[in-house]
Amino acid sequence: MCPPRSTRVVALRELRSQPEGRERSGSVTDFVGRRRELKELREDIARTGLDTLSGRKAKSPRARVLLVAGRPGSGRTALAEAFVREVGEDYPDGVLRTRLTSPGGQPVTTERAIRNLLEGLGEPTPPGAAEDELSSALRAALAHRKAILLVDDAADPYQVDALLPDTPECLVVITAEGPLTGIPDVRPCTLGGLDTPSGVQMLAQRIGDTRITVDPCAAEALVEECGGQPAALALVGGWLAAHPKAAVSDVAKQLHEMSPGTDGPLGRGFRLVYESLPQPAQRTLRLLPLAPAGIVDSHTASALAGCSVAAAQSTLEDFAGLGLLRHGSDGLFLLPGCLVPLLQALLESKERAAEVQLARARMLERTVRLLHSCRVMAEAGDEGAPGPARADVREKLDGVPRALRFPDRRAAAKWLDTRLPALSAAATLAVADGGLDTLARRLVAALVRALAEHRGTAAAAPELYGLHRLVLDVAERRSLHREQAAALLNLADLDAETGRTQEALERYRAALDAGRAANDPYATGRAMESVGGAYQELADWHRAADWFGRALSQALARGERADEARLYGRLGNVHTYAGRYGDALRSWRAAAAGYRKLADVPGQAKALSEMARIQEYAGRPEESLHTCREAVELARRAADLRLQAALQVRLADTLDRLGDPAAARLHRSAADRLLGDDPAACEIRSGSD
Repeated sequence: MCPPRSTRVVALRELRSQPEGRERSGSVTDFVGRRRELKELREDIARTGLDTLSGRKAKSPRARVLLVAGRPGSGRTALAEAFVREVGEDYPDGVLRTRLTSPGGQPVTTERAIRNLLEGLGEPTPPGAAEDELSSALRAALAHRKAILLVDDAADPYQVDALLPDTPECLVVITAEGPLTGIPDVRPCTLGGLDTPSGVQMLAQRIGDTRITVDPCAAEALVEECGGQPAALALVGGWLAAHPKAAVSDVAKQLHEMSPGTDGPLGRGFRLVYESLPQPAQRTLRLLPLAPAGIVDSHTASALAGCSVAAAQSTLEDFAGLGLLRHGSDGLFLLPGCLVPLLQALLESKERAAEVQLARARMLERTVRLLHSCRVMAEAGDEGAPGPARADVREKLDGVPRALRFPDRRAAAKWLDTRLPALSAAATLAVADGGLDTLARRLVAALVRALAEHRGTAAAAPELYGLHRLVLDVAERRSLHREQAAALLNLADLDAETGRTQEALERYRAALDAGRAANDPYATGRAMESVGGAYQELADWHRAADWFGRALSQALARGERADEARLYGRLGNVHTYAGRYGDALRSWRAAAAGYRKLADVPGQAKALSEMARIQEYAGRPEESLHTCREAVELARRAADLRLQAALQVRLADTLDRLGDPAAARLHRSAADRLLGDDPAACEIRSGSD
């Protein structure tokens, strides 16, 4: 029998009025019971490695693998964490954690899991790297470490195999629903329910000893009604904590009288808690499975339920007290995976599809606005944006609602770091949904800008690669050729930066086709130039010059002077590499003329510097000397000290070849004075081409 409505309405209010000294259920970290299982796991570490398929000793030493198997809600993760704490001192390089299944039941890609582990080790993760490359990088990073890998919620052995270190000094602890056949030498530690004394102890942690002592038999009966299942006991204990006047025996009787259904003890415990909530809280709870990656904060709940941020925060705290959520770090809450199927069933049965889509759209829109606020704070800096940009940034900040503002840049960066798994999952789910493509594109674009602003493009490249792929998915689905071209160009640039030149070349060509389909001259010009750059990287000078020439023709036709000057310079470089010094000189001369028309003094100085270098290669030292002096004068006007120094060194080298060592020494001294303590000085001083 469910509690009367008057009791339901006051349940959350009573929970809030508990003394601050008492830990609310859901935040209790004390581990109870499972001593036999912990002992078995310890003994398993010392067993000699066997290949379970052949029964023979394993040929290659690998990390010891331990498996904790149990149904969702059985406490398998809690047991794994308790075991890791017990043996942690034996592994001085610490514990690395990753999940292989999201709370919603979707498998996490092996690539994402390995990246998480590499990031935990502080190792670089090349953008777009294949699974095999990442797996090799992980094994190399762990080769000389003694660490524990805690791999939570594995679905199959193929997910795990790529994560296993090759060193026996590491320990891998896996949680899964059942045995993972195929991984050598794994004997699962299978969990059932807690024994009755441990279950009673778990209840006492949540409701105190008094009600347990008054009626110990009722407490034991309640543990039996919950099947000793930790998740069910957490829910029932949370409900009892919220109802300090309720007798343990009455709750045991209520659970016993509920129809068994198909959800077992966990389903009955969930119904007890859910039906005691006010209707607004019930609806908020039903919508929480929409939270990406099962990560919830006050803004997410506020947007889903359409309530204020303060009300959402209070409701989430109440849910954590009732065992419906777990407290995470930095104000985050985590949705237990064992409750997701129950909540998903309620969502589908009680919410109309249009309302669900509207709630998801509100959540994505809120996320976009938070990302915009996050990026603006990065532009403002720790003490506000300097100089002329300050007014522009202040105007952007004024356009952000106060509830969405961050106090400073550091707070914004911390929010971005802690929410990144949820933000990435939100972008992925929005693109996969297909019904909110406009919002999905805005979300991905906002996330790309925020990451680039806070971390810089190079540091954010691994995340950006995945986001550009999402943009490409939407663009291809909607036949948005301009966005398709942009995404392909961005992906190709990242491929090129990580040495995958052939893959970059293919994407640049695809971007060219998309740019032409969109009739976008910028995209086509950029793609043609990039194709040329890829061929240059492959040392195919003929094709590189051809594609740079095509891009130059388009720039000339459109009168894009800055592009013309730059492309003349790129042509000059290719001709130089190919040994076509006459063509190279003509190209660099045209580049210098272009920069002069643009009043770009540094650009003109660099072009003349390249001309001097080629003249020297061509065996024309007198011309090189004259051009180099002209370039030095321009570099002085541009106040480019490093270019001046490099040119002084080049002058010295040329004078040495012309038989004037005294003048050469003067120019080298001038270079030394210009460089001073510049750490790059050695490169310039030895920069004789």
